[in-house]
Amino acid sequence: MVICTVLSLFSLFSKAMAANKERTFIMVKPDGVQRNLVGEIIKRFEAKGFKLVAMKFVLPTEDLLKKHYAEHIGRPFFAGLVKYMSSGPVVAMVWEGLNVVKTGRFMMGTTNPADSAPGTIRGDFCIQVGRNIIHGSDSVESAQKEIGLWFDSKELVAWQPATQAWIYED
Repeated sequence: MVICTVLSLFSLFSKAMAANKERTFIMVKPDGVQRNLVGEIIKRFEAKGFKLVAMKFVLPTEDLLKKHYAEHIGRPFFAGLVKYMSSGPVVAMVWEGLNVVKTGRFMMGTTNPADSAPGTIRGDFCIQVGRNIIHGSDSVESAQKEIGLWFDSKELVAWQPATQAWIYED
């Protein structure tokens, strides 16, 4: 009986720890970089309790962006989006934590800044859709795809922050 209870608790703990390992792809777009908002965006994700596991400052190629935004191929805005996104450097990041995809999307605000609540990144810093400063994965599956496009597995750093016990329950 005791062994079953211990195994059940271990199973629950393992599931909770696995959930804490969910990852999302977050990118500060050229307008966010040009407006010096990179630090503010990183600050918000760190303050929330998420863990940064990869980051790079890069001038993306049109080929990479076409792969990244492939679901939008054929839409009227696609060519302009690729052109804009390749117009300057971006900051690509991978963040890890419990429900980080869903929470990250909430922290960013809606795609249209006019509909974003105050307190969200877009609600606080954006006016138009075409200059909404940040991209974030919309699902765990798209996060995995996007992370794979932008980062080699060797660039994802596994580490344990000292604050882990102050953010997550056992």
